Amino acid sequence: MTTDLSRILVLVRHGQSEDNAQDLFSGLRDPALTDRGVDEARAAGRELRRLGLSFTHAFTSALTRARRTMGLVLSELGQSDLPVEADPALNERDYGELAGLNKTQARDRFGVEQVRVWRKSFHAVPPGGESLAMTADRVWPFYERQIAPAVRNGGRALLVGHGNALRSMLMRLDGIDPETIEDVNIGTAQILVYGLTADGDRLVKASLPDAPGEDLRRA
Repeated sequence: MTTDLSRILVLVRHGQSEDNAQDLFSGLRDPALTDRGVDEARAAGRELRRLGLSFTHAFTSALTRARRTMGLVLSELGQSDLPVEADPALNERDYGELAGLNKTQARDRFGVEQVRVWRKSFHAVPPGGESLAMTADRVWPFYERQIAPAVRNGGRALLVGHGNALRSMLMRLDGIDPETIEDVNIGTAQILVYGLTADGDRLVKASLPDAPGEDLRRA
């Protein structure tokens, strides 16, 4: 299926955060990027520039790690003056009582299998938090309300987001079912490029030469 690469959506996960570096459940916590995360964000911006991409719209969450990544990416693209819409609808999944714990602490407290289910299942809800399904219920309406119309109207949109929030989008964009999404992982600062189909009906993964993110890394 041919795609219109003048109308695109590029997804980028934020660079490594301080919580990522310590293997902590982050969720709605607001850690800064590490030095590595800053380097990853800048490298993503340089890669987008190498691919010849520029943007008319920019969207991100209200959390520091995503907003900082967006700023670094746009700086590398020479588009630091592009207005950015930061909205809590795009925030990371709320991990509730898991937030701030590392994986070992969480398993010791709640059990290995329970933590696995909370992490991977589409519907399981950690105490005080959100399931991936609940995350999708706020992310996808924002996409349909703000992002998709921008692209359909001739725009090129950049979305810098979070691992679980982006996974919830991929379920719709790539037609991934709840069982398969358990095995999908998006690396820090990984880039995914989507182009609008020629009929303007939907966004599909674009075939750009040497574009990163063609194959999702498995957890």
